[in-house]
Amino acid sequence: MNTASHDPRALLRKTAMTVLTTFIIVLCVAPFLLVLAISFGRKVEGAAWVWDFTFANYQRFFVGTLWPDEVTFLYLQQLSYSFYFALIASIFAVLTALPFTLTLSKLSRNAQAAWLVFIMSSLSLSEVFIVMGWDILLSNNSGLPKLFRETGLTQWLKDVGWFQTLRDWGLANPRNVKFKTSDFATVLTMSYLVWPYAVILLYPALSRLDPSLSEAARTMGAGRWTITRTVTLPSIRLPLLGTTLLLFVFLLGTYVAVTVFAAPHKQTVAVAIYSNVRGSNLNAPFGSAQAIMLLISASFCLYLGHLLNKKAEAP
Repeated sequence: MNTASHDPRALLRKTAMTVLTTFIIVLCVAPFLLVLAISFGRKVEGAAWVWDFTFANYQRFFVGTLWPDEVTFLYLQQLSYSFYFALIASIFAVLTALPFTLTLSKLSRNAQAAWLVFIMSSLSLSEVFIVMGWDILLSNNSGLPKLFRETGLTQWLKDVGWFQTLRDWGLANPRNVKFKTSDFATVLTMSYLVWPYAVILLYPALSRLDPSLSEAARTMGAGRWTITRTVTLPSIRLPLLGTTLLLFVFLLGTYVAVTVFAAPHKQTVAVAIYSNVRGSNLNAPFGSAQAIMLLISASFCLYLGHLLNKKAEAP
């Protein structure tokens, strides 16, 4: 007789594993398989879509709708803008979070706990709420551009010759500075969205740094920048890479910030997916194909990061 079948703890563990496996299948695997199946569907002009098994949606993603008469790379361009915004924003978030987290790790335990609670509580703010705040802050009529104009900073920029440079960068019109729409506003808002995550991910590695290494370097005459470059950064290179990669993958799906701040010709795949699935196009099969390609791209980046981690850990 199998005694394991009469063991309440074994039965409880088996039941828990069954329930957990069911949840994973229902909440993770099934939606992915459904999106994958829809991506092979076919849009009916003037109507909805029907189930099918065609690679036309993926072909459209790579060569456009006019192939073979003409090859266009509109959707690949959207993917490149997804990578462009996500990469710059993730790097900027990590670079700004690093000195803050390093300073935080040197505070007292009570101060660290207070700051971490405050930072974690900020994660409760939705992307819509955050983007709305930045939209007001960067608005031409009520935000920083108005402040520049009223305080005379705009005129000062014109006097010193920097105003034309801002116009060349798309951050000014003939009368005043502007931040909407621009790559600057898009990247800044996206960086703000993930900045708390950067602090939380970097904090464990920075809090475990051995202060005796920095002290030894300081006694040998090394300056602050030399200590940071030769002691601190090499010690946390793997957490830095991992944090940047995770933030990058997270930002690939940013929708609201790109919609509000990015120029119309620089919309990303996430915006295009919504337009096809729920927006004006109503082409769920092609939107699903775009989602699959975005997922494949993110998975490839994660795999590449894994290879870089293994190479960095190798002796």
